Amino acid sequence: MIEHEVRVHPSAVDLPRGDQLAWKLAAVATDPVPVDDDVAEMVVNRLIDDAAVAAASLHRPPVARARAQALRHPHVPGAGLFGCAPSTRVSPEWAAWANAVAVRDLDYHDTFLGAEYSHPGDNIPPLLSVAQHRHRSGADLVRAVATAYEVQVDLARSISLHAHGIDHVAHLGPSVAAGLGTLLDLPTEVVFQAIGQALHTTTATRQSRKGEISSWKAYAPAFAGKVAIEAVDRAMRGERSPAPIYEGEDGVVAVLLDGPEACYRVALPGPGEPRRAILETYTKEYAAEYQAQAFIDLARRLRRSIPDLRRVRAITIHTSRHTHHVIGTGAHDPQKLDPTSSRETLDHSLMYIFAVALEDGAWDWQASYAPERSRRPETVALWRRITTAEDPEWNRRYLAADPSERAFGGRVVVELEGGAVIEDEIAVADAHPLGARPFGRAEYIAKFHALAGETVAEGERESFLAMATHLPSLDAAALARLGFSATDLEARTPEGGLF
Repeated sequence: MIEHEVRVHPSAVDLPRGDQLAWKLAAVATDPVPVDDDVAEMVVNRLIDDAAVAAASLHRPPVARARAQALRHPHVPGAGLFGCAPSTRVSPEWAAWANAVAVRDLDYHDTFLGAEYSHPGDNIPPLLSVAQHRHRSGADLVRAVATAYEVQVDLARSISLHAHGIDHVAHLGPSVAAGLGTLLDLPTEVVFQAIGQALHTTTATRQSRKGEISSWKAYAPAFAGKVAIEAVDRAMRGERSPAPIYEGEDGVVAVLLDGPEACYRVALPGPGEPRRAILETYTKEYAAEYQAQAFIDLARRLRRSIPDLRRVRAITIHTSRHTHHVIGTGAHDPQKLDPTSSRETLDHSLMYIFAVALEDGAWDWQASYAPERSRRPETVALWRRITTAEDPEWNRRYLAADPSERAFGGRVVVELEGGAVIEDEIAVADAHPLGARPFGRAEYIAKFHALAGETVAEGERESFLAMATHLPSLDAAALARLGFSATDLEARTPEGGLF
């Protein structure tokens, strides 16, 4: 890896393109590096993971609305829509839109946590849709996904967006544009222009993940993927972007991030170096914010030590600053303690998640969020006795450079009536690569069957898996058919709207 300094430069100083971060990202995208076997294996896993979550969400209103919009934009050759018949083809940017909302709606796919957090699996729907539209092969898609994960992870590792109230999809727009550059074998100049446009159009505030959280949390990454496709289309036609988009005196760093005196250090692969960042990302065993995954496992373990939860006087979760401020009491969001809050809000409330997991000794992607579950009086009482606290040691481990030291858990202190105290801690979720039950191919396939079982017939599921597991060897015709049909979909696709 080569570390690059990213500083603000006044307009009077002509910063050469080769010194601009957007160009360096484009150079990564256009370096024809083979994909390592273990990386290709993980790309397949994450495609299955995305499909699992998409299948489970097809009948949910936000997903049905996004699909309804996409169906108003038929196009040949076009791309397929999750849940629709293979003959249904829409314009690739709209396929990316609908499929990405389906992937994102349940907040149940992969994650990377660094200076910024991200869901790199959001890259797959736009890359797949363009690959289908442009008759690319499975191997082409694998290369593109490896690039997109590399770019998003490397940006998220180095540049915090949330510290400035900027949504994490500002790293997703550039990563999708870079991945498309790899997919289509575009010149570095074209990818550079597309990255600049994609970044410029995806810098939005973080309010979509704050306070009363709505379904826009699922739409935001879908929008980023859609506009990145449009940016690539414009760049391929010769359109240019604002430059230098990161380093300009009115650019992203100077105005939206750390300001004119900032200096970021972004490490990127050097020429000929493989793209392996996907192997530092992790999927979810439970449908909840990633930083809650380990605490669900810990709550299930602690449940055996507390026979009567009515005796719990207080629970303090000592964890990282990021967890404390994003999904803990450090967020100062009263909605995180409100039993009438939306599913999206409860998903970002560690206090709620820990209370339910402690009571039930389990976590269910549907039942754990049901209104009758969140409004149960004893749950509300326990929930409101839980607080989080920032801990320096968990801060250090959260940002540790060594993946074996990096941790997203914490220490829990349970105070019982009468003065007894129970303590326990967990570093990573059981499903994490370093956890007690790491996810492998079998677990990804099981997750797909479990989540798709209610909407996708068994034959459709098996057909999809047969193709997905052979993704690197699929030709263009086979990749164009990659998808699955769902039952009772047309009746759940709403009418109305502008289109």
